[in-house]
Amino acid sequence: MRRNVTAHLTIDVTSPSELAMSIGAASRSGDIDERLDVRLDGAPLHARVIGDAHGTRLHAIGADVGLLTIDYAATIEGREPPAPSVPRDLIRYLRPSRYCESDELAATANAEFGGLTGHSLLSGVSSWVGTRLEYVSGSSLPTDGAVRTLLARRGVCRDYAHLCVALLRASGVPARLVSVYAPGLSPMDFHAVCEAHVEGEWCVVDATALAPRTSLVRIATGRDAADTAFMTVVSGHAELIELAVSAVVDALPHDDLMDAIHLG
Repeated sequence: MRRNVTAHLTIDVTSPSELAMSIGAASRSGDIDERLDVRLDGAPLHARVIGDAHGTRLHAIGADVGLLTIDYAATIEGREPPAPSVPRDLIRYLRPSRYCESDELAATANAEFGGLTGHSLLSGVSSWVGTRLEYVSGSSLPTDGAVRTLLARRGVCRDYAHLCVALLRASGVPARLVSVYAPGLSPMDFHAVCEAHVEGEWCVVDATALAPRTSLVRIATGRDAADTAFMTVVSGHAELIELAVSAVVDALPHDDLMDAIHLG
């Protein structure tokens, strides 16, 4: 499998700023050919790479006032082996977090999924979320968490992922959020999915079913969207004014939603 991904961002920096970008594919053991070009008013700018959990790479950029452009492109050959099962992660990703209030959804999870275990639980949660939410662009706020999404019954990919993560944690399954490049996604954008640990492995759960899970490329992994944002203004003031993402694969695979798929 060969996947080609790109991201273009234009950012209006109105005061000297420090930014952390999470747009590069996560560190891989396989082949990857990538390029990052950062410019301020057309002049090249250095980006410092900072490693984060699960292969996540942050690109730290210091920029004065001006128009900042960031272009990333990568060609990825093959798929990664399954993510390792690390004991500390199996505790960390059971805990409630900012956007995944699993402690508030325990009764709902028990009522809807009590008795389900393993991959049957993943399929049950994915199907339940996918049939109860309506995908509506712009329908949610950046501050919305899983509980508000459940009440509103609509959202975008990160809302679907947050609700899946929260319900799985409430069912005793470690779960986390992953930002990805998603060949086949339409309209194209950064995408967010849930990754859950059952039967000794991390499996992808995507209740939107908008892109084949085997084609996804991991970018950032964490408790929820607070850990995986593609742009964080650490200091100063900067506003995103343009974003364009592309992700294609040499042959778009079929995705049987009942299959257990690892993110590669």
